[in-house]
Amino acid sequence: MFIQKKSLARRTFLRSAGTAIALPFVSAMVPSLTALAQTAANRPKRAGFVYVPHGMIMTDDDDRWTPATVGNNFELTPTLQPLKNYHDKLTIVSNLMGADMAGQHAGAPTAFLTDSFPKKTQGVDMEAGVSIDQVIAQHIGQDSVFPSMQVAIEDVSELVGACDFGYSCAYLDTLSWASSTNPLPMQINPRIVFEQMFGGTGTPQQRRMRMEQNRSILDSVLQETRKVESKLGAEDRNRVSDFLTNIREVERRIQNAESRSDELSSSAPASPVGIPESYEEHVGLMFDLMHIAYQADISRVFSFMMARDLSHLSYPQVGVSDPHHAISHHQNSIETIEKHFRVNIYHLEQFVAFVDKLAATPDGEGSLLDNSLLMYGSGMSNGNDHVKLRLPTAIVSGFLQGNRHIQVPDKTRPIGDLHLDIARQMDVELETFGRSEGHTVGLA
Repeated sequence: MFIQKKSLARRTFLRSAGTAIALPFVSAMVPSLTALAQTAANRPKRAGFVYVPHGMIMTDDDDRWTPATVGNNFELTPTLQPLKNYHDKLTIVSNLMGADMAGQHAGAPTAFLTDSFPKKTQGVDMEAGVSIDQVIAQHIGQDSVFPSMQVAIEDVSELVGACDFGYSCAYLDTLSWASSTNPLPMQINPRIVFEQMFGGTGTPQQRRMRMEQNRSILDSVLQETRKVESKLGAEDRNRVSDFLTNIREVERRIQNAESRSDELSSSAPASPVGIPESYEEHVGLMFDLMHIAYQADISRVFSFMMARDLSHLSYPQVGVSDPHHAISHHQNSIETIEKHFRVNIYHLEQFVAFVDKLAATPDGEGSLLDNSLLMYGSGMSNGNDHVKLRLPTAIVSGFLQGNRHIQVPDKTRPIGDLHLDIARQMDVELETFGRSEGHTVGLA
């Protein structure tokens, strides 16, 4: 018997001037007669970290986040209901401590991934600790285009000085730290993220022309796409087609946002524009870009701030016209608690839409979700009192046992214990992390 099948290179790119699009994994990348488990089909793991500010409804008398039972087969609480389809992939970790007593707000996002207290300063001499996403990226992200990606939603460029008394505003604007003194910027513009991912660069005039003509960067690689598709079987062609359709849809939505943007003046901008006016559209675009980054192995690690602490965002789409920060200080008002609860649900629904896409996207013999670990939570529990104990933390993963509520026995256990455990589940061996003394929470 003669086997004439030729495999595609694992890192196959569709290229043209200024554009390089990595194809997702397809079976044609598996050499003929090679066992799937011994090839690139044994897919890489991915990690994602999603942050929401101001905690959840978690008062002593009304805790809508924490499951009542510990162990397996726990019942979903009201806030966790959007995750009902992923109960078997869901782990809730309770009783972990963040940066309690470190400012009213600055310690919340800072400790979320670093398990460190922010240095009290209003200057540029900020200090915290390396974040776990960066530690993981150093180990698993070096073979991808970007070891990690950092994205956010709110534009805080107009804010200067201290946003939390005695602390620099910058502590509130990032989750990711490359080192204890190097906070990483979070990108809020989906157009810039898109062009960084796919090389849609050029002069301002060229970018303006592409915007005005509603021309996709995919048009420049169509000829090469046809050549590659001619070598693929029907299933692989469908997978590549779905991938390219996803990219084109994201770009179309960015272009629509640009057409509505007040920033698009008669002269070409120095840098791309395209921040949607709609919160839901903005968040959806960022999650879609992270989905594509996973699918094409552009990046295996991301962090995402769905809003910042001291957020002034409001959510009239769910009947909440008051700023998020204001309603987090509900002062036990039933009406205000209900508003904050609706925001908690709304944020989680946006995250679940991303999980849905990962679950529906093939990746080797399984799905992207099967090969991903996602951490969702906040740096506070009860935002009314700025409490940074009993942090609300959820893990959604296709390769961990789910349907579990893990409650650590001591409320002074640092969130670094979870970070350490996550690193080990991502095949990164650490002895300690942050304030952790080597304990883990038991994700394995």
